[in-house]
Amino acid sequence: MTAPTPLALIIGSLHYDIMVETDHLPRLDETAVGTRWFPKFGGKGGNQAVAARPSRMVGAVGADEFGTFLRAHLQEAGVDHSHVATLPDAASGMSVAIMNRDGDYAATIVSGANLAIDPDSFSAAGVWQDVAILVLQNEVSEAVNLAAARAAKARNIPVLLNAAPARALSRAFSDLVDILVVNAVEAEMFGTPPVQDLASAKAAAAQLAAQFPAVVVTAGAQGLGVARDPQKATALPAIKVNAVSSHGAGDCFTGALANALIGGAALEQACQTAAQAAANHVAGHTSPKA
Repeated sequence: MTAPTPLALIIGSLHYDIMVETDHLPRLDETAVGTRWFPKFGGKGGNQAVAARPSRMVGAVGADEFGTFLRAHLQEAGVDHSHVATLPDAASGMSVAIMNRDGDYAATIVSGANLAIDPDSFSAAGVWQDVAILVLQNEVSEAVNLAAARAAKARNIPVLLNAAPARALSRAFSDLVDILVVNAVEAEMFGTPPVQDLASAKAAAAQLAAQFPAVVVTAGAQGLGVARDPQKATALPAIKVNAVSSHGAGDCFTGALANALIGGAALEQACQTAAQAAANHVAGHTSPKA
């Protein structure tokens, strides 16, 4: 008999992204002229589920064209979406992202059905079958994240939180997090000094490791800091590539990190693997929808 394949369970957001390309990001009160727009599969949860494959997604979409689009892309990518609910009284989540020619972007999300995920849905048959790690983000309510983390802990499954977008975490929830992944802005919102380079990313990881069992602080083109102990932080320089777009790179990193950890890699090695995946994504060699 073939052994079951361990997989990542991602509980989080699904967004229909409308991408707008322009020469520069508009300033306050400025109307910038775009060069093109196109739809894209998104949501931190959805992107991370694709990057973490083999994976299972728990989330919600509306009974609308956006929801059909999102579910079709999960299907195409090979993500188990049998536990993604379709809610007739809610609109699917969506976002608008404006990206300049250097690949920098700004975005606004409208959460829609993502805020209506049922915290009781995690007891459904089959949700936890073969799950080796739980991946969460902050684009859904803390009530959902807390319920999911408690269910994972009851099954001795580690919990990885990508705390984005940044927000205060309850003590009840933060105590259940095994691996915290944050970028420079999010680290600062957790109380670290500004993260501006590789050394400060390492220092931030060490500081946050006093609160969480393991911490990864990403610093974009500088690299990342990783720590399992405040006294034993490590810095990993960034992998240099010619950037096409940074949109979705953090989600690619988080999903690839979960996949590498499932495969038995130590945290530092898993971070290196995830950094390579994110670098490939930034260089345009991969796509969140694969």
